[in-house]
Amino acid sequence: MYMTQAAVTRTCLTCEKPLKGRSDKKFCDDFCRNTFNNQLKAADNSYFREINNILRRNRRVLESLLPESEKIIRVSREQLLQKGFHFTYSTHQVQSAKGHRYLFCYDYGYLPVDEHWVQVVRRKESQV
Repeated sequence: MYMTQAAVTRTCLTCEKPLKGRSDKKFCDDFCRNTFNNQLKAADNSYFREINNILRRNRRVLESLLPESEKIIRVSREQLLQKGFHFTYSTHQVQSAKGHRYLFCYDYGYLPVDEHWVQVVRRKESQV
């Protein structure tokens, strides 16, 4: 038995308007297609956005503590924590010639000296 076209009404997956055209069409327009796909990826995107916000905040904290005229400065861990710094997050690590492992948030880094102090540094232009 054959079904007529009128018996099967396809609707847009986003706005549920009736679809016209190709039989495999799922959305009425690009806006609905983009909205549907953005909603699917919203959970992943919010996680990445949250991590990026933490990394940017870490960078701003390090930048605010290191004056432009200085190459390196020593600050307390407590001072970093009070400004909202998250020690769990960094973008990369760099090992110095002396074997020290600096943790970086983009172009600003820090070296834990002991349990109370860290050294804050700025990445040199030649390292880019």
